[in-house]
Amino acid sequence: MPPARADTPASDPPAFDRPGIAFSTGTLPRGGFAWEQGLPDVQRDRSGGVRSTGYSAGSNLRLGLTDTLELQLAASPYNYQRQRGGGARSSARGAGDTALALKLALPSSNDKFSWAVLGSATVATGDRDFSDGRDHYALGATVAYDFDDATSGSLYLNVERSGGADAWTFSPSLSRAFNARWGGYLEAGWTRTAHAPDTGVAGAGVTFMATPTIQLDASLDAGLNDAAPDWQGGIGVSLFFR
Repeated sequence: MPPARADTPASDPPAFDRPGIAFSTGTLPRGGFAWEQGLPDVQRDRSGGVRSTGYSAGSNLRLGLTDTLELQLAASPYNYQRQRGGGARSSARGAGDTALALKLALPSSNDKFSWAVLGSATVATGDRDFSDGRDHYALGATVAYDFDDATSGSLYLNVERSGGADAWTFSPSLSRAFNARWGGYLEAGWTRTAHAPDTGVAGAGVTFMATPTIQLDASLDAGLNDAAPDWQGGIGVSLFFR
């Protein structure tokens, strides 16, 4: 749905960061708390005759420190991966890494324009099958423009560093509020990683405000090249506590 601005009144629905590649330009009000949960997020890929499917129950906890600054804690305490191919089958279960982040909504003199930055550090706390054993550091930014009361566009750029190598992600998206409860978006994403093939995806998602503080979501992105997963997406719920 169109991103909520940092100066959105506390009585309005919050700007959740799920679903989609980018994060919203809105932050929670001071003392506000949000729990965003995958139920689960899924990724499927087929390469070299091996088909792999992964499920992740990722959680993102957000706390408003001020009306423009929030603290986030993200983790995936449960992951499941299954591989089949070449006459063999394997599976693994375990926890993923843990990330701590700060998100800042930046000032804007234009009511239609909003932007925010998010810096994060991911610590390799996950099990061997769901972690590369390295810490990751990232800095991302989202800029958004409201074309009208129901339609907005955004651009997202993120750089992540791990093990001396950088990965750059760029994602444009277009969002539309169909009514007071239903919204949808289209997005594309491109990632360039040092010493690895580029990956590209494109897809869409929908959101439904079950109550003014509970959002349900569903999304699906398809891979645009061989290096990208065949498809990824999932369903989730986001809850806001005043």
